[in-house]
Amino acid sequence: MPLSASRTLAVVILAAVIACAAAAGAGAWRFHHKNPKAPVVRLDEYVVMGWVGWDSSWYMRIAQDGYEYTPGQQSSVAFFPLYPLAIRAMEQLGPDVYQAGVLVTLLCGPLALLLFARWARMRVEDETTALHAGLLLALYPFTFFLYGVMYSDALFLLLVVGAFLLLEKGHLVPAVLLGAVATAARPVAPAVVLGLLARRLEWKRERGERWSAIDLLPVLSALGFGLYMLYLGERFGAPFAFADVQVGWGQAPGWESWLKLHWFHTVFSHETNAETRIRLCVHALLTVGALALVWPTFRRLGWGYGVFCAVLVGIPTVATKDFMGMGRYLISAFPLFLTLALLLRDHPRVRHALLAAGAVSLVVLSAAFGLDHYIS
Repeated sequence: MPLSASRTLAVVILAAVIACAAAAGAGAWRFHHKNPKAPVVRLDEYVVMGWVGWDSSWYMRIAQDGYEYTPGQQSSVAFFPLYPLAIRAMEQLGPDVYQAGVLVTLLCGPLALLLFARWARMRVEDETTALHAGLLLALYPFTFFLYGVMYSDALFLLLVVGAFLLLEKGHLVPAVLLGAVATAARPVAPAVVLGLLARRLEWKRERGERWSAIDLLPVLSALGFGLYMLYLGERFGAPFAFADVQVGWGQAPGWESWLKLHWFHTVFSHETNAETRIRLCVHALLTVGALALVWPTFRRLGWGYGVFCAVLVGIPTVATKDFMGMGRYLISAFPLFLTLALLLRDHPRVRHALLAAGAVSLVVLSAAFGLDHYIS
């Protein structure tokens, strides 16, 4: 991207990071002072603790003590190993485990957004649309998970965007290597493998070149996923342990999950409080919106990115019982944000409204996360 557009996006990202960190820190301060069971932390720790919550404890345990597995119950094997390994590596530089987790996210998230804007510029050859796409992703309500939260999303996004960016430049082997590392971060290997493979074959066809055996190398991007399965098989005798323990979170596969009966029961139950009902409806609406963008992504960005988004969005959509977490998972379906920018190219008022609503939501959700509300 040209310097001016890159600078604009960088300023927006920096402002978002500062605003979200302040909101999360304020939320953590209020939570720790109102909750007698929570330890009161020092003033300099509030920002860090604002980004630590919910699944962060799993990553902390893995980084410090390794994996454990109890069949059919919540267990740490549900969380893939790359992010805990990155936390452990960061700890070697001096930070404690929580500081290390936040630093890894803070280093990866903003860089992933800048790489995304560069990738978008390559795809559409239009710096204005690429900037708009970058802003839509940077101010997407759940993107606060890239600004410091001790979750793996920022690391995964950085790797997968980097893989596709290298692929667009014709660097097949480095792209496959990054893809392989990415599949050790999140259980979405089929999306990465199929997306990289389809885009590589499409890339060769666009240049009038014939396919060869080397163009099948993206299949090897499943290596990170495969190595984790080998580890689980060797350590626990259960290569699919990460899937088995989903039952512990009430995510048993079957027609009840596929038909989202739990979502309907919870949303329409008179016993459900307003916060839970709103949360489930927001995640469901975002899922529907993402699914609606998949076909335009096929048409505007090609089969590679269409397949990537279809599988990446489709896997959790089918697997989830109530759409919880989908708002966060959609961050990784980054081509959808470029598709949205293309669709809104002639609708600036809608785009401005989305950006404004996203900016406000970022701060509000950051504060809620710091207050220990269940967001995603």
